[in-house]
Amino acid sequence: MKKLIIAGLAITLSACAATESSDGAATAVVAPESVTLGGMTNEEATKTLFEALIHKNYLATMASPNRIALQFDDNQFLLQPSINPNGIDRIMMNRFYAVHPKLRGSRELLILIGTLNHKLNFAKFTLRDNGAVIQVQGAATFVNTIELEEIRRFMLWTDEGLRQVGHSLPKGSEQLIKPIPVMQQSQSL
Repeated sequence: MKKLIIAGLAITLSACAATESSDGAATAVVAPESVTLGGMTNEEATKTLFEALIHKNYLATMASPNRIALQFDDNQFLLQPSINPNGIDRIMMNRFYAVHPKLRGSRELLILIGTLNHKLNFAKFTLRDNGAVIQVQGAATFVNTIELEEIRRFMLWTDEGLRQVGHSLPKGSEQLIKPIPVMQQSQSL
């Protein structure tokens, strides 16, 4: 008898779950595979990209009207759509590193940045704030529509490139060059 009651409850519950709501209740939003940004302003594209990333379960915040701070694995990126109505669109992907005061403005740091830019093609390395910050910038290019998988793969590629750079630096460099968390300090960047 207990088995019949349990079976009856299971059937009733699954029937209720399968019944469509007729009162206009909200339905789940399906995560997009791609996002169309062409024809938008940079601010509109940023908002659209942000919403798509949130629906794909990325941890992200709006850093400004045209920037998204995004947690990706153990790293953080600052994404910035750059929509060109007459050509190729881009999503600029930035990572920032604080430079220890004893390394700022040093010849060694300038040589390192120049060497990285000369030998590597996955990102551009730039010194900002009088050598206090290293900006690592790459761009995912597209025309009008970009797949979210392309963005994910580009961030993976950038992460791997930066990991290899980290392994090639002299031991102890990790104490002199540290990632800046953009999700906490995104307004100042």
